[in-house]
Amino acid sequence: MPAGELPLGVSGGVFAGVEGLVPDALADHLCSVQLIDHHVHGTFNERVDRAGFEAAINEGSTDPVPGFMTQFDSPLGLSIRRWCAPLLGLEPLAAADEYWARRSELSPEELARTMLPAAGVARWIVDTGFKGDLITTPDELTKLSDVPSSEILRLERLTEDLLEDGTSPDGFPDAFRAALRTAVDNPEVLGTKTIAAYRIGFDVNWTRPADAEVVAHARELSARPGPLRVDDEVLIAFGVHEAAAHGLPIQVHVGFGDRDMDLHRSDPMLLLPLLRAMSPVPVLLLHCYPFQRQAGYLAQAFDHVNFDVGLAINYLGVRSTGLVAEALETAPFAKQLYSSDAFGPPELHVLGSVLWRRAMGLVLGDWVRAGDCSDDDAIRIVDMIGVRNSERVYALPAHPGLPGRP
Repeated sequence: MPAGELPLGVSGGVFAGVEGLVPDALADHLCSVQLIDHHVHGTFNERVDRAGFEAAINEGSTDPVPGFMTQFDSPLGLSIRRWCAPLLGLEPLAAADEYWARRSELSPEELARTMLPAAGVARWIVDTGFKGDLITTPDELTKLSDVPSSEILRLERLTEDLLEDGTSPDGFPDAFRAALRTAVDNPEVLGTKTIAAYRIGFDVNWTRPADAEVVAHARELSARPGPLRVDDEVLIAFGVHEAAAHGLPIQVHVGFGDRDMDLHRSDPMLLLPLLRAMSPVPVLLLHCYPFQRQAGYLAQAFDHVNFDVGLAINYLGVRSTGLVAEALETAPFAKQLYSSDAFGPPELHVLGSVLWRRAMGLVLGDWVRAGDCSDDDAIRIVDMIGVRNSERVYALPAHPGLPGRP
């Protein structure tokens, strides 16, 4: 395959090796539909060495990769060699050293321009709240990929910015409301996000706090020595409730992430009190692994709750088909969205798309071949999860080119 060629074609592409398992009409559609990636980050804006690259494809540990191993020897590393090597003009499954040598010949911009279009994404919805100095902005992502980008506002980052910039604790509640209003009045901002899973867990009091309580907790946080980090349940609950008052979708990190999070405290079932209070504001449960079944239950139990299985799809690699199958067990198809949660290496933006398409083809292909689902049904499910549900939740203009669309 020539360098940079879209890897989504049926022959030698995303369904290589499993062609007989995916009906032709479904395979053709999965190879052509342009997705909405409803939760993603930018690509690296500077070169990284191999150690930095391998750290970026390891979600759990924040330590350097031990000398006895390489992250290329992981489900994600194997998928990079399988699916991204051809984008660089190499054979599928090129050796890790060969892949790294070829990759190192390209600048960050060249890598992004090679890989981002291969994801087949029509719009990026970008979380800008994490390590923004290391990655491209939404505008830069648009220039590199030639498709539009929108933004998600991270609530904890907004609190930290205000307090770091000198907002007094007494004035914090009103300052937060004003800054939030300014942010969400920007038409490019489609929603907000909380990383409560990392900071406090979900087993907390989600009752909306009074301003006096918020002031007291802002004062306590501001008095701590060292870098300011919002890990206060009152301040986080305040931010979430204030965001909900604007009615825009609220993304919630759930499950799989770095080890500074207590995974057992990020089970979305612990969010029941908050979810009951949030209706009808759309809530997006992000990532969800290993709680994808709980997320599916919540999505069918609450009209305003939606979910995705992004991030984990990349890290499960070839086993992501099982994850996608479980995500399709309980929830209505109108309640699941596509995301990659790619951050840093543009390989992750590609793989989120390729592995999702392949998994959807294999899972829905089984249904079609067993007579449990028609070709048209399967294609409609792909369009709902890959495009239409994001259009509805984020009030985006209708995406052209889908069945029944101009």
